[in-house]
Amino acid sequence: MKKIICALLLFWSQEGSAQQHLVKIACVGNSITEGPGRNHPDSYPLQLQKLLGKNYEVKNFGVSARTLLKKGDFPYWNEPQFEQVQAYAPDILILLLGTNDSKPQNWAYKESFLEDYLEMISVIKSRMPQQGKIFLCLPVPVFEDNWGITEKVIVEEMTPLIREAAKRTGAGLIDLHLPLKPYGKHFPDGVHPNKHGATIMAQRLADAIR
Repeated sequence: MKKIICALLLFWSQEGSAQQHLVKIACVGNSITEGPGRNHPDSYPLQLQKLLGKNYEVKNFGVSARTLLKKGDFPYWNEPQFEQVQAYAPDILILLLGTNDSKPQNWAYKESFLEDYLEMISVIKSRMPQQGKIFLCLPVPVFEDNWGITEKVIVEEMTPLIREAAKRTGAGLIDLHLPLKPYGKHFPDGVHPNKHGATIMAQRLADAIR
């Protein structure tokens, strides 16, 4: 009986320890993050959850059409998900915004892009654990300019600013553009990845996190 009790205590201790060390990951972004739905298995965050396994908790905070720019047409700053991700206090933040900022009406405020980017990092980081890790993502390719979203702006003007943000903050930088460049077939409308495109994203992010 004594051995059984000891075994049970050890099991419960291990279970409690596993829960205690669950790594919380927050995925912040636009429709490319939200996918077919925040709880849809085809979205990249849920695919990332499957790849990383039970020691991680991945939450999807994506909101369609949102911008990083405060002066954009639909700023992420104004969404309840921005408050939710702060309250979640993730151990790891994956930040993938910028695609909608390339629209002409938004990129008109490009002088504020770096400043707004740095501020968003600072705001979320202030609620994260001291050893929390932030990953900034270079946007996925745009294979066909749609809705004003422009590949040239993203590659030539926005990417250097995101790289600068990573440099100034010490954040990790994940290139989602280059790995997906050969896979235009996985972007039916030229902008949004399908399930297979999201799988490539999830794999790239899992590799970086591990």
